[in-house]
Amino acid sequence: MTDGTEPPSLVVGDDGLARPAWASVHEDLRTYYDTEWGLPVHDEQGVFERLALEGFQSGLSWATILRRREGFRRAFAGFALEPVAAFGEQEVAELLQDTGIIRHRGKIEATIANARAAIALRELDGLGPRGDLGPGSHLGQLVWSYRPERTPQPAAPAEVPTTSTESVALAKELKRHGFRFVGPTTMFALMEALGVVDTHLLGSHRRGSSGVWAEDGTPA
Repeated sequence: MTDGTEPPSLVVGDDGLARPAWASVHEDLRTYYDTEWGLPVHDEQGVFERLALEGFQSGLSWATILRRREGFRRAFAGFALEPVAAFGEQEVAELLQDTGIIRHRGKIEATIANARAAIALRELDGLGPRGDLGPGSHLGQLVWSYRPERTPQPAAPAEVPTTSTESVALAKELKRHGFRFVGPTTMFALMEALGVVDTHLLGSHRRGSSGVWAEDGTPA
């Protein structure tokens, strides 16, 4: 505790590295924070996986999703778009019995619908905030086209935003193309996970480590 009432913004581990409290509780969260969260992901399949997991996380803790990640990968064909897009009612019924994932019909059906929508994006023209993404572009390129000019500089957890102008616009664009479970808060969390924005706390050993953003919030 810093003043007897509030937890510290950063926790220094036995390795001498400062992390936010959420990444300092369990080894799996620590590893995820240190090696993956906020590092750039651009490829279509990698972005689709994280989009799906963020959708499943809605209303749950990230630890719950992270500890079922291999179950999700197995259940959803490694998040390869074409196999998931081909899932039908039989696969949905099987997934609803799969204890290795979150058995939520709406989220399962949304993941299948989102695979189909992501495939359809490849054929479309005029995607993105500037309308400059044409046929052959994919989900990863679309998400990254909403990268802001600056990224937040939070010094404490309370200063980390949960939405942004860009996440609102991205959510609207994805919904327009048939994506589900892609609200502005979920899209901001996706942007954080992919490195599109950097919300590592100032003073964290990961701040500015993505190669996308400098510590001062400007492009690297």
